[in-house]
Amino acid sequence: MIKFGIIREGKNPPDKRVPLSPSQCKLFKQQYPQLKIKVQPSPIRAFTDAEYKEAGIILSENLSDCDILLGVKEVPLDMLIPGKTYLFFSHTYKKQPYNRKLLKTILDKKIRLIDYEMLKEGGGKRLLGFGRYAGIVGCYNAFRAWGELTGDYQLKPAYQCYDRREIEGELIKVKLPQKLRIALTGAGRVAAGAMEILSALRITQVFPKEYLNQEFSEPVFTQLDVRQYFKRKDSEEFTRQEFYQNPKGFVSNFMRYARITDLYITGHFWSNQSPYIFTREDARARDFNIKLISDISCDIDGPIASTIRPSTIEEPFYGYDPQSEKEVSLRAPGSIGVSAVDNLPCELPRDASEDFGNELIKNVIPQFFNGDGYKILERASETNLEGQLTPAFSYLEDYVQGKE
Repeated sequence: MIKFGIIREGKNPPDKRVPLSPSQCKLFKQQYPQLKIKVQPSPIRAFTDAEYKEAGIILSENLSDCDILLGVKEVPLDMLIPGKTYLFFSHTYKKQPYNRKLLKTILDKKIRLIDYEMLKEGGGKRLLGFGRYAGIVGCYNAFRAWGELTGDYQLKPAYQCYDRREIEGELIKVKLPQKLRIALTGAGRVAAGAMEILSALRITQVFPKEYLNQEFSEPVFTQLDVRQYFKRKDSEEFTRQEFYQNPKGFVSNFMRYARITDLYITGHFWSNQSPYIFTREDARARDFNIKLISDISCDIDGPIASTIRPSTIEEPFYGYDPQSEKEVSLRAPGSIGVSAVDNLPCELPRDASEDFGNELIKNVIPQFFNGDGYKILERASETNLEGQLTPAFSYLEDYVQGKE
């Protein structure tokens, strides 16, 4: 019998999300009668202790008899139970300095860490993530910010809405200029989530070529792939494989869109090897037309020059002055409006948790019962129960020892 436990989130600031909702825990037990599941009580979850209890789930402060412990964010060091298997977002595989001590403690306590970000199909596609709801909330915030910028309407903050249904009800208030042009970059989970809001608003989608060459009498948006906003330095044919292998051979081709775009929503993936999408110098150009950017990707001092800091759920918007390259108020003359919240799914914790839990039950949980035949869990394990880094993550040794 395998015993699962859902831990209380201990990282500060508090996160209301959960890996499995009460109804999903109930479904989980029905699908696998040979397991037991416990939930550690918590006063901050989007789903209350009472909801778990009503679903027939055991509430227990003590999870020491559980084999596998599920969380969302990094676990505080003093909450880590030795000799267990943990699943959570550890933010260690990129050698993030602020989590070095976390990984070292995991090794010292002989914990097997399975990082959600490393759970992938054989081809490398991620199986889990909150990207869809980052896109949904980030796109909603774009239109909330547009209302704040123009003064034409006001939307209720997403985090004050009970769920996604209430958010979609708020969209009825949106009033847009007839000739508004919106650009969306990206083609993954985040961009797909953003597209759901654009679809709910019934904004017409046009092809990039049409967007560049035609006039429209209604609000339109276009979705840009990397081949549209980047190009090869040598002007040869663009190939995705080559771009991902060696992005240094490419430069931005985004300004042709920036000249005619009013609202820009980012849903792309960006590595620090890739070129900037637009620079601070680009933003100063007289023909730079973008008035507001909802930077869902939120890479600070990265591809979007105006994103100079992350914003918060409570205060999501600020202005960027291209001339001084400094932050100003949202409506400051000549500024670019910025929305750059870096924990967007937390604004709709119930819906985001349900979405994440569905993927967890579908793609990951079965691996614990089928012998991990596709080695999904094995490939995602940064450490083992012997207190060692696994071979695939041996590159983290110097990081753990503080030599990097």
